[in-house]
Amino acid sequence: MSAEDTPVSVAAAAAAGAPTLADRSAGRAGILWMVLTTLLFVTQDATTRILAQTYPLTEVVWARFAVHMLLAGLIVASRSPHLMRSRRLPLQLLRSCLLLTTTLLTTLSLHLIPFAEVQAIATAAPVLVTALSVPLLGETVGWRRWTGVLGGLAGALLIVGPASGTFHWAVALPLCAALCNALYQIATRKLKTSDSPTTTIFYTGLAGTVVCTLALPFNWVTPDLTGIALMLLLGTLGGISHFCLIRAYSAAPASTVAPFGYTTLVWAALYSLMLFGETLRLSTMAGTAIIVASGVYIFYREQLRSTPAA
Repeated sequence: MSAEDTPVSVAAAAAAGAPTLADRSAGRAGILWMVLTTLLFVTQDATTRILAQTYPLTEVVWARFAVHMLLAGLIVASRSPHLMRSRRLPLQLLRSCLLLTTTLLTTLSLHLIPFAEVQAIATAAPVLVTALSVPLLGETVGWRRWTGVLGGLAGALLIVGPASGTFHWAVALPLCAALCNALYQIATRKLKTSDSPTTTIFYTGLAGTVVCTLALPFNWVTPDLTGIALMLLLGTLGGISHFCLIRAYSAAPASTVAPFGYTTLVWAALYSLMLFGETLRLSTMAGTAIIVASGVYIFYREQLRSTPAA
């Protein structure tokens, strides 16, 4: 250990507010977990798009949630069955329904419009969370953050609006999905103080599993071996990605980790170009840049607001 890393110097650095070696190491770990999380999320959506070209929408979504429920059930059973009890069951069920709606809308979007555009519009969800936190969480949002909200919405409109040159009714689907995702995140915030993370993970896929199971007999297509493998992969990716997200925020502060959530757009661009052979439009790239800038600015303002004065 060098002189700079001795316990005394580390303690002094911590007292002075400077990041220690442990802080930097934790920050790097959190960033790596977040980058892996975004890769898994985009891979999940890419797998969904491939499956949706052959199998019915409800069957694809059922596979995603059924495998998730199986994994969550095994986790709960291995710990304690009492974790299935929720103190706010109606809100848990509402949250689960919001995720089901988000997934259905996203899956349909991936079937109708370019992959990268769906991913770009989805990044507007954090901006919408800020806007909805006023009426639903009672939070105060200043004019600077409202400017960021309007900027993010302007970026989304640049991607999907008539000026993009490819305006289609289907662009409303990812916008609605982003709204449902924002409501889902707000419900998650509300549950943080009442239920354990394991309980919340268990209920996450409940609505999707039940609703899509009921719909299966009406449009079931028996999958081949490739389809079965992809469906298992889809559900597994869903479970692992949420685990990685939890690890990311456990390893490092949100201020370090959250901005790297926008690496989603890097993976989306690569999949769009290399896997689906799509060309990124200038309006998509410009709108995405505006959304990212607005989201990072809002997050920066929230950190300033939550940091006590020295």
